[in-house]
Amino acid sequence: MKRARSVLICHHDDQLNRLGLARWMASFTDLAAIVVICEPRARLWQRSRREIQRVGVLRFLDVLAFRIYYRFALAGADNAWSRATLNDLFERYSAVPASCRVLETPSPNSAEALKLLQEIRPDLIVARCKNILREQVFQAASIGTFVMHPGVCPEYRNAHGCFWALARRDLGNVGMTLLRVDPGVDTGPVYGYYRCNFNESRESHIVIQNRVVFDNLDLLRAKFEEILSGRAQTIDTTGRSSRAWGQPWLTSYLRWKRAARRRSA
Repeated sequence: MKRARSVLICHHDDQLNRLGLARWMASFTDLAAIVVICEPRARLWQRSRREIQRVGVLRFLDVLAFRIYYRFALAGADNAWSRATLNDLFERYSAVPASCRVLETPSPNSAEALKLLQEIRPDLIVARCKNILREQVFQAASIGTFVMHPGVCPEYRNAHGCFWALARRDLGNVGMTLLRVDPGVDTGPVYGYYRCNFNESRESHIVIQNRVVFDNLDLLRAKFEEILSGRAQTIDTTGRSSRAWGQPWLTSYLRWKRAARRRSA
């Protein structure tokens, strides 16, 4: 049986996806291309302006404070975890075939990215990126474009759903949603929820939101095979609450960690 043709979209500085998830995809699909996003600095300012519009200037300072705290207090341990996980993926899966095309682009919505997708005509696209995809891009795959969203949808849409579930002590909704992209923001059909064991007093939300993906690769492969064969069923989310979240706040992070330490004591 001919294997499905797939494409991975990811960021250039995310090695777990760029190098690790790519090997996993190539293990059960014909990974035809990797679209590597190298965003210009102006994109960061655009995201910052949107976040200020969302939460206001004072709360945005809370966001910046967390970014600084993360860089100096958490990033080192998280990078070590990522390297160990990547080494494990290298042992489990073979290298990506030389036939896989790699396109570096400032945006997954660029003309060159769309041209590549139109040439390849993939069955499946997996988007591991922060960008909202144009309809022409996510509809380029015959079966669909899918995201592994770090949060349980529709309750935790948009950014950092795992963080906000942890901060709100909604521990039953710390997980990942596999959904097909539609014109909304994390509003497409849901194909599954995936959770994992984690240590909230010791691990950061970044490690936890990566665990809900990389600890479930065997289950995700089985689900994608169901999707590709046309056997997969979607989950009805009608009537559930829905909210779009934003960037982590340092104040919420500190409250979360205090609550996590009390819970584990």
